[in-house]
Amino acid sequence: MYNILVVDDDKEIVNAIDIYLSKEGYHILKAYNGMEALKIVKQQNDIHLILLDIMMPKLDGISTAGLIRKDKAIPIIMLSAKSEDYDKIAGLNNGADDYITKPFNPLELIARVNSQIRRYTSLGSIAGQNQEGKNIYSSGDLQLNDDTKQVMVEGKEVKLTPTEYNILKFLTKNKGIVYSIEQIYENVWEEESYGAENIIAVHIRHIREKIEINPREPKYLKVIWGIGYKIENLDEKMKKEEV
Repeated sequence: MYNILVVDDDKEIVNAIDIYLSKEGYHILKAYNGMEALKIVKQQNDIHLILLDIMMPKLDGISTAGLIRKDKAIPIIMLSAKSEDYDKIAGLNNGADDYITKPFNPLELIARVNSQIRRYTSLGSIAGQNQEGKNIYSSGDLQLNDDTKQVMVEGKEVKLTPTEYNILKFLTKNKGIVYSIEQIYENVWEEESYGAENIIAVHIRHIREKIEINPREPKYLKVIWGIGYKIENLDEKMKKEEV
C-alpha cells in the first residue's frame, strides 16, 4: 500500500481527499500546516507522495516544499486556491513536481496522483539495485543508466528528482529529436497536456542547472525557440567533425 501525505489547513478538503484516494487503495496521512508536515516526513520513511497546499498557517506550502526537497526526492503536488502563474511557478521552483488548482475535479486529482506514484515507484524500485546497466542512454559526457537510475555528467553523479529524471530520460533516449512542451508532458506524465508550459519550463531549467556547466549556454539540453526542446546528439556531431 502506498502512503500519501495530505497537507492542508482546511480539514474538509483533507477529509474529501482522504475519501477519494482511500477508495483507490492509498493510505492517507494528514497534516494541517507545514510544521506538522515536516514532522511527519521526518518520522515516516515510506511516504510515496505529498499533496501540499500553498496557503497555510505557521509555514506555507512553498517554504515547506523547499525544506522537504533538501534531502527527500518524494514527489510533491501543490494544491492552490489561486490560479495565478506566480504561485504555480513558485511551487515548482521550490521542488514541487506538479500542481492542481482548487477546486479540482476528483478524477483529475486521482489521475495526477496515479501518474506521480507510478513514476516514483518505478524509479525507486530499481534505484537501489547494484547491477550492470544495460539500458544506457548517452550524449557525449552525459550518461543516463536506466537500470541503476544514475545520471553522470563528465564522470560526476547528478541528483535529479523523479520528474526531472523522467524528462531527461525521455529526451536523452530520443536525442537529436525536438519535442514540443505538449509532447514532453504527454510522454512523461502519460496524460493529455493542458497548460503545461510552466511545469515543463521550470523542470527544464532545474535540469539545466544540474547537468550544464553554464546553463545559459547549454551543451546538452537545447531550446529550439517556438518549437520545443531536445538533447543534442553530441555523438553524431563528433562523428561528423572527425570526418
